Amino acid sequence: MKPLLPLLLALVATPAFAQQAANPLKGEPSDAKEAAEKKAAADQRLEERYQAAVAKLSPAEQAWERVLQENLGSFYLPFHKSDKASGKSNAWDFVEDVPGLPKVLLIGDSVSRGYTQAVRKELKGKVNVHRAPENCGPTANGLRKIDVWLGQEKWDVIHFNFGIHDRATPLADYTKRLEELLERMEKTGAKIVWASTTPIPDDPAKKQYAASIVERNDAAAALMKKRGHSIDDLFSEISPKLDTLQNPNDVHFNAAGYDFLGAQVAASLLAELARNPAGPAAGNTGKLQN
Repeated sequence: MKPLLPLLLALVATPAFAQQAANPLKGEPSDAKEAAEKKAAADQRLEERYQAAVAKLSPAEQAWERVLQENLGSFYLPFHKSDKASGKSNAWDFVEDVPGLPKVLLIGDSVSRGYTQAVRKELKGKVNVHRAPENCGPTANGLRKIDVWLGQEKWDVIHFNFGIHDRATPLADYTKRLEELLERMEKTGAKIVWASTTPIPDDPAKKQYAASIVERNDAAAALMKKRGHSIDDLFSEISPKLDTLQNPNDVHFNAAGYDFLGAQVAASLLAELARNPAGPAAGNTGKLQN
């Protein structure tokens, strides 16, 4: 058997080895520094495009963009900036209120974000539909940020949910925080609708269990009954349709799923406004227009 060192030296000396070492695969960064530089350059180009788009907005729209910049966070803000720079609509669009229409605020996580635009489509010309300026996450984040989300607006209805991000929160803590959030929202004078949390699949590797959502929905339902608030039972409505509307092994939904949820939320809001005529919120009649 030949000694290993001479074989390695011979390999390194070959023209093919030298060429490969001098010319890394096309498109492959030669080191972490180069990759970081490329990302920084791409981020800078996006920022320039985004700022150019924002500069063309009205003062009210620019103020809303500042709220989003402060609240969307490092994950969602780049996506929003890309959409805004490309002229693409998303759930965090500035809402130009139609005078005389009720004002609704949607509070919730990424599932809520997913159905926001479908709700707006369903209620166009009937209700001004706003949403909180972030993925609202768990109840603990809600307690920190609720004042930011409510802002200075006068809401006719607040439609809200916390659940998926609280699946590991002890049930007693979840219920206590939910009640604290309700107390704060009740001070606005708005009608309040609780959206039951949509189903999640079992995934032990992620410590994610379907039963945790059922338990939290039951606790939330009891709390809403005690405090006299309506429930938009998204869990029950979509559960029979998960095979076709929910992404495989995912808590999120496909486009048809979000359209389905958006239609359900819109119907719930219309029913609440008809059942309990609102406010009126600032400048609104509190009445639906046909």
